Amino acid sequence: MNQTKDLVDAIVSSIQEKKGEDITIVDLSRIDGAIANSFVICQGNSPTQVEAIAGSVSDMVREQLHEKPCNVIGLGNDQWVAIDYTDVIVHIFQPEIRCFYDLENLWEDANLTHVPNQD
Repeated sequence: MNQTKDLVDAIVSSIQEKKGEDITIVDLSRIDGAIANSFVICQGNSPTQVEAIAGSVSDMVREQLHEKPCNVIGLGNDQWVAIDYTDVIVHIFQPEIRCFYDLENLWEDANLTHVPNQD
C-alpha cells in the first residue's frame, strides 16, 4: 500500500507542477471489483494543458519511481487522458468532459480526498 501512496503523491505533485486543478483522489481499495486501488482525477483548462499535465505525470513518475504506465489513452484528442499504472489510474479532463462523466461519484462507497488548488 505504501507503493500506491508514493505513486499517488508523485502523480499529485506532477499535476500541481503544471497547474492542474480540482485534484481528487478516489480510494477504491475497499471496493470489490474496482479496477484499481485509486483514481487521481484532475482537470486542465485547454487541450494543451491536459497534454502538458499528462506529460508531467509520465515524466515525474518515471524519474522518481522508475515506473512506466501500462497504457495511456486519449493523447491527441486531449479532452480526457487516462494513464494506467495498474494500481492507480490518472484521469485528466477538460472541465466539461469531467462534469459529464462525473467519475468521482461513480463509486458511492469510495473515500474522496480533495486536494486544494495551488495559487
